[in-house]
Amino acid sequence: MNEPIKRRKRVVSGMRPTGALHIGHLHGVLQTWAGMQDDYDCFFFIADFHALTNWHEGLNVLNDSREVVLDWLSCGLDPSRSTIFKQSDIPQIPPFHLILSMFTPVGWLLRNPTYKEQVEQLKIESPNYGFLGYPVLQSADVCMYKGELVPIGRDQAPHLNLTVDLAQAFTSKFGPVFPVPDYLHSEFPTVPGTDNRKMSKSYGNAIYIKESEESTTEKFMKMYTDPKKPYKNDPGHPDECPVFYLDKIYIKNPDELAEIRRTCESGERGCVQCKREMAAACNDFLRPIREKRERLAENPEEVDRILSDGAKKAGEVAEVVLGDTMKAVGIR
Repeated sequence: MNEPIKRRKRVVSGMRPTGALHIGHLHGVLQTWAGMQDDYDCFFFIADFHALTNWHEGLNVLNDSREVVLDWLSCGLDPSRSTIFKQSDIPQIPPFHLILSMFTPVGWLLRNPTYKEQVEQLKIESPNYGFLGYPVLQSADVCMYKGELVPIGRDQAPHLNLTVDLAQAFTSKFGPVFPVPDYLHSEFPTVPGTDNRKMSKSYGNAIYIKESEESTTEKFMKMYTDPKKPYKNDPGHPDECPVFYLDKIYIKNPDELAEIRRTCESGERGCVQCKREMAAACNDFLRPIREKRERLAENPEEVDRILSDGAKKAGEVAEVVLGDTMKAVGIR
């Protein structure tokens, strides 16, 4: 007898459109997502509604969304193996989010550690309703497509707790309309920027996926290195150097990596040599990605088709879930 085909669990995850992505996104998230596509039924979406919570910073959501999709596709997200779409292309999301908000205690939102942290860090004097209710829309994003697993880093579990609590509370009151999601713990490495802080567009320390090789090299040559090695022949401390951290990402040969460590620690190698070699390794790695991105950018109709097909598939699931939810709460 033929063995029954095992159903793949559904993974749902999204990303706010902040414009072109950098190598921190590539090695921190996109490679992990791309590696999930054969083992899970993946739904990846552009969270463009979420971007509106930062309207005061000035937005170009439509263009930024396209930039993100180009980076996704060039970095290995495959529309034949994943469902790729924009949040705003799913008309069922707003009413579903509204229904979930009716059953969300305000106290849950006020206790959300992310809300408190960002209000303090960003010095927001008057947080808007959407900012406070952000986790409810996140919950809708997951439950709308019957998400079973949400990939998160090990320090991000508190961010998903409200989704789990809300799904459990809704299921307890109205029955199993959608699954209660679980965490899919993933290792998302934090990639250092050129100033040794976490790579971020807002810090101005990022190396972008679509960037030219010349610009990439220029940024690497200005990169922060070991502060305890002021002179070329001084012994280095590779574990404190962001360039060596990136060596561990781009250089797969352990013998080569060990030799870099040895010559750094002995003072035989200077920081300029390390930065020059790292720039070359990064450009070699990114070259096929950049070439694919250029081809996609020249064919916007293909990108539109991918998003349209993804929205159609996601919308079919969303229509069922919204209908079942409205019946469960007694308004249909």
